[in-house]
Amino acid sequence: MTTRVMLISPAFSRALREARFEDGGPLEASGLARARSAAAGLPAADRSLTSPTVRCRETAEAFGGEPRVVAELAGLDVGRWRGRALAEVSEAEPDAVGAWLTDPGSAPHGGESVRELCARAGTWLDGAFAEGGRTLAVVEPEIVRALVLRALGAPESAFWRIDVAPLTATELSGRAGRWNVGVGRPL
Repeated sequence: MTTRVMLISPAFSRALREARFEDGGPLEASGLARARSAAAGLPAADRSLTSPTVRCRETAEAFGGEPRVVAELAGLDVGRWRGRALAEVSEAEPDAVGAWLTDPGSAPHGGESVRELCARAGTWLDGAFAEGGRTLAVVEPEIVRALVLRALGAPESAFWRIDVAPLTATELSGRAGRWNVGVGRPL
């Protein structure tokens, strides 16, 4: 039996628009409206999941139903950089940002490394494969990146080379331990 996982990135929030690290803020009104209008185009799913962030939960709720919050699908913990603008952090800590963007094991912010995130997300994907059926999950862009790397067997060093636009779907389908990836479908 084929397992299908549709990963949907959240709609626009102020932090996303301002290129700030996730700050727990809600969706912008326009983002919420776009999420509601996209709901009709989503396929039926056996389960609806969401990352714990407010913007993911609000996006998932805009699609209808009651999605289950899954801690393993939380976005990258950026520690003390949370809520700060990337430009501000880059100016104040250029070496730290450089290391973070080039070394998947680096976590100069005191949070989680890309390597740790990829391992956590990959463990979740292995469980989704075993569960089977169709899963719809609204997740942070970094979870999409991590799961695409896992599905393709790509190195963690490619993490930052995957762009994930708001309100797009990335579809993983697999059978017998092998995943196929469909990326960037707009909703």
